[in-house]
Amino acid sequence: MDSLADKDHRYLWHPFTQMQDWMAEKPVIIEKGHGVRLWDTEGREYLDANASIWTNIHGHNHPQINAAICAQLEKVAHTSFLGLSNVPAIELAEKLVRIAPSGLSRVFYSDNGSTSLEVALKMALHYWIHRGQPQRRRFVAFADAYHGDTVGAVSLGGIDLFHATYRPLLFDVEHVADAAGLKTLLEKHGSEVAAVAIEPLIQGAAGMKVWPRGLMAETRRLCDEHGALLIADEVMTGFGRTGTMFACEQEQVTPDFLCLAKGLSGGYLPLAATLTTERVFDAFLGDYAERKTFFHGHSFTGNPLGCMAGLASLEIFEQERTLEKLQPKIALLAAELAKFQTLKPVVATRQCGFIGAVEVGPYPWEAKAGIRVCQRAREMGVLTRPVGNVIVIMPPLCVTEDELRQICEVLRRAIAAALS
Repeated sequence: MDSLADKDHRYLWHPFTQMQDWMAEKPVIIEKGHGVRLWDTEGREYLDANASIWTNIHGHNHPQINAAICAQLEKVAHTSFLGLSNVPAIELAEKLVRIAPSGLSRVFYSDNGSTSLEVALKMALHYWIHRGQPQRRRFVAFADAYHGDTVGAVSLGGIDLFHATYRPLLFDVEHVADAAGLKTLLEKHGSEVAAVAIEPLIQGAAGMKVWPRGLMAETRRLCDEHGALLIADEVMTGFGRTGTMFACEQEQVTPDFLCLAKGLSGGYLPLAATLTTERVFDAFLGDYAERKTFFHGHSFTGNPLGCMAGLASLEIFEQERTLEKLQPKIALLAAELAKFQTLKPVVATRQCGFIGAVEVGPYPWEAKAGIRVCQRAREMGVLTRPVGNVIVIMPPLCVTEDELRQICEVLRRAIAAALS
């Protein structure tokens, strides 16, 4: 009889994975989890150092989120959101509006980070058509941006490794490197720009590249000056990752669109939301015959199970004082990152709140330096995934200080072992 590993190799195609390498190795097959820990089918235990690709907030198998999903499952798992509503979706939308930057008042649900960006792009373009400015068709993003893998989100992207192949499918987007570049572009073409998209404070797939302080606020100011809308992609940074509930808060910015996913459901279920303003919402109101409807939606929009997980997650933030308890861990992460700087292969460390990054190199892509480090760490009981030569440290927010120290110690040993 074929093993699970055999069946995986025979039937599956994993994302962002060179399958030739994958099929030559025995896969780690996760079977269960609790808190920051995961166990595979052979009983080996791991610390989840990247929160299962930056999604998990309060730990795996959290009893409160489990109970919320089970309670909803006893009622109904899914109903259409087209022409119907449901209780968890309404209650979660209210809570999101209450905690979001002031001025965001409407919630449009979708399924994942990419779709939350697609919603913002289409809303922005359609908004300007309704407002009688159809010439505003340009979108602007930043160099090395990553906003997801659907076609609109890829158009915003600026990482050739991920995006160049698909250029024939994409629409044109202007990319700028910094605030000065954005200022120059808007001075020349501001009346044609529909929206500017940015990952606030830090770019994830670019290698955890931390923006200069003030860039978010300056981007907001320039958008206001030239009439463009602002899209904040907080798919990665939302829900405490940068030390505040949302990264935008740290520069007192309210975007026109706030894109959320990953941690929205506590990392449990596919759920995304695009928050926007009453100004944008009002532009879509009109008689049926005017065809001002926002013609966009997903089969699983507003899924009750996902929304119940999101409600439970936000309740845990309050009950467990998650953000308050996170602050000493942010300081500890800074101290642990400093220890990496003594290792010869390490060229830089970066931190934004509870997001840590250790860059090794310089190594060519084909050397798989980051992958080799993470493979060694896995052998030592720590799971994370690199971004090129950058080792990411982003465990669930509930990680204990001892667990965080253990993660960092293992990663230091793994760097020394893999790259000596």
